[in-house]
Amino acid sequence: NTEFMRNFQKGQVSLGDFKLVMSSLYYIYEALEEEIERNKEHPAFTPVYFPVELHRRAALEEDLQYFYGPSWKQEIPCPEATRRYVERLHHVGQQEPELLVAHAYTRYLGDLSGGQVQKKISQKALHLPASGEGLAFFSFDAVSSATKFKQLYRSRMNSIEMDDSTKVRILAEAKTAFLLNIKVFEALQELASGPAQNGHVTVEKPEPWKQDFSETNGPTSTKKNGPKESEKQLTMGVPFLLWVLIFSVAVLAVAVGLYTL
Repeated sequence: NTEFMRNFQKGQVSLGDFKLVMSSLYYIYEALEEEIERNKEHPAFTPVYFPVELHRRAALEEDLQYFYGPSWKQEIPCPEATRRYVERLHHVGQQEPELLVAHAYTRYLGDLSGGQVQKKISQKALHLPASGEGLAFFSFDAVSSATKFKQLYRSRMNSIEMDDSTKVRILAEAKTAFLLNIKVFEALQELASGPAQNGHVTVEKPEPWKQDFSETNGPTSTKKNGPKESEKQLTMGVPFLLWVLIFSVAVLAVAVGLYTL
């Protein structure tokens, strides 16, 4: 994509861009972990239930409070692509829980694979404190070895009993998860590069999740959110798109890894 490459070559990134990414990740993990808790005793998920080691919602809450302040829940935006991802997660958790492992595997192992690289890039580009404030999402403190943990996770996945048709559906759902991730980052890039009004971008807020998945009405209102003018003007040496690229490659590698199991 020409626009992507231009931004990459310019080496531009803002704190506002980063906050958009973290906000969408919060909505995604909030939905994923809600459905994981719902299905933690389901035979198709119990073997890979690792809340202490993997769950990211609390870390994202900590990061968002750092960036937005105590009213962060009222401030964080949710693009349409993120809302659709959230809807899919809830649908799978409530209607097809045997597929939930595809989303957990793709998200958690993708973040575990690329987390430390992303953390270093973000910390340097945004001049965040060396003590780690704003970067809790990237720290898996309960995982001493990412390589060994990923081996354990895959072994546990292999222990889940499933027929051939379910395996095919899980692989298809992993592809869906990867595509949903790509759509989210495409939407975030549009927001990051699109026009702003008074230093703010306009993004829809999500409605509270409806238990009936057939209820697909969109948000009823919008609110202007986004980086402050000082953040909008912040230009760093490491491009936002490099961060996104590393994230996407990590997710792709994990998604493709399902096919070797």
